[in-house]
Amino acid sequence: MPEGHALHRLARRQQRQFAGQRLKVSSPQGRFGPEAALLDGLVFRRAEAWGKHLIHRYDDGARGTRRMVHIHLGIYGTFTEQPVPMADPVGQVRMRLEGATIGTDLRGPNACELYTPEDLAALLARLGPDPLRADADPGDGWQRVHRSSRPIGALLMDQKVIAGIGNIYRAEVLFRAGIDPMRPGTSISRQEYDELWADLVDLMAVGARRGQIHVIRPEDDHGAPAYAPDRPRTYVYRRAGEPCRICGSPIAWRELEGRNLFWCPVCQH
Repeated sequence: MPEGHALHRLARRQQRQFAGQRLKVSSPQGRFGPEAALLDGLVFRRAEAWGKHLIHRYDDGARGTRRMVHIHLGIYGTFTEQPVPMADPVGQVRMRLEGATIGTDLRGPNACELYTPEDLAALLARLGPDPLRADADPGDGWQRVHRSSRPIGALLMDQKVIAGIGNIYRAEVLFRAGIDPMRPGTSISRQEYDELWADLVDLMAVGARRGQIHVIRPEDDHGAPAYAPDRPRTYVYRRAGEPCRICGSPIAWRELEGRNLFWCPVCQH
């Protein structure tokens, strides 16, 4: 599942491609057909992200009609682009957007649905602050961390605590902070939390800008290659049993709340 930086990058790209244009909207698959008919011919105003959620905003520019689409890509969802005129759809295309020069097909999302302002408000009430949004209040995440006895490694993956963090950022930011992922939230100081938040803001901004996760400090960027081709070099993520880049100790692994967790028992004590 894409982490939050990828959704922000996608929103920025779609904003550049479609903002201010009247789009042709369709649902070749048919599952989004009635909704697409309501959007067809409206002006695309904005794409924005909250955590792992994407919102498209439309209006008609005259009668004041406004529409919103909520998209959650999940594990399999993806947008693919091609020049206009677009070729006939291939596969199960949930939603097709056609602008003046570029079109995009959405396949396999967890959610693609019309939203009301009340729907959006309910979604945002369920989400923690997003490190990539200027309007985020990190104090909201702190309140949820320091009141919880759950491990900090689990809390950082909870979208109600901080929105947009996935398994890579969770593992890497805790390593960079030297924090044992099994420490309960109640043991995390406000200073530790603020430093985690600041690091996430910086790291995720780099990911959104470059389109790739970069977490290793320049002075540590040597030794073992990335865990797989075209994947980021990491300190601990997907490196179970390999030597820590800092101390040489074997990287540990366990399952935590159904997700793989990686850490260095020496550097994160």
